[in-house]
Amino acid sequence: MMAEKDPYRVLGVGKDASDGEIKRAFRKKARQFHPDRNPEDAGAEAKFKEVQSAYDKIGTAESRRDFDQQQQMANMFGGGMRGGSHFGGMGGGQGFEDILGQMFSGGMGGGSQFGGMRGNPSFQGGQRPRRQSRPKGSDINVGLDIDISEAEKGGTFSFTFKRLKPNSIGTMEAKSVTLKTKLEPGVKHGSVKRLKGQGHDHPEGDSGDVMLTVRIDAGEGRSWDGDVLIQEVHVPYSTLLLGGKVKIKLPSGKEGLLNIAPNSQIGGRRRMAKSGYLGGDLDLEFVLKEVDDLSNEQQEALRNLRDLGL
Repeated sequence: MMAEKDPYRVLGVGKDASDGEIKRAFRKKARQFHPDRNPEDAGAEAKFKEVQSAYDKIGTAESRRDFDQQQQMANMFGGGMRGGSHFGGMGGGQGFEDILGQMFSGGMGGGSQFGGMRGNPSFQGGQRPRRQSRPKGSDINVGLDIDISEAEKGGTFSFTFKRLKPNSIGTMEAKSVTLKTKLEPGVKHGSVKRLKGQGHDHPEGDSGDVMLTVRIDAGEGRSWDGDVLIQEVHVPYSTLLLGGKVKIKLPSGKEGLLNIAPNSQIGGRRRMAKSGYLGGDLDLEFVLKEVDDLSNEQQEALRNLRDLGL
């Protein structure tokens, strides 16, 4: 059976992308491969279905949270998890003790509610056993989406995730938890904050931590490359070839004209110092301007260019 493709890769976004960026990437890909725009193109139709499937997995905050946490658990279990269950379908020839040993770092000690795991430490050969560190539950990776204005101002923000906790019958159960955290003004995209003791519980030890990643939604036509803000600049094909000027609007709201050099390439970038987030750098990336409707004159001009080999 062929492995499912990573939905982040399918949509062309990083795992640190905001929910808003994922939605915009989906709309762009869906428009590109929509069957109505690609009649009789089976490849485009298959790609469209692939894009739709990827969006179904990570297109909403809840579905993305569930997908990310299931992937985290699957990685802990060595890829042995299948389906939507947190404990169902564990493969790879691992026993329940081995799996819990991965889930709860430090292993299970004697007297466990789960029973029969490992015996209590005892004196063997007249020697005192070495002192073992207290076991700890696994950490949880969680994303927090805020927009640029919220990042600039800082404040207190809430977020929700699923955490394994013991239930009334002594087994572990995934429960939804909502927490609040304070972010300082000017927090950076991709910065990680550790919240101690808020991760998965361990039935015989300490709780793990939450690793909270800040994801700043840069807005329409903008994204991040590390901590550098990227802004799309839509350039007509003729301007890419011949050069010219295009209108741009910077994140600050300032508008102006950008000079495009002849023979510029799609995907090429122009860096503007101190024009990005909090006075950082801004990279302007050239993308081809889409045209929905062409006038008769434009169509005729393009036919002439085609006949000339362009």
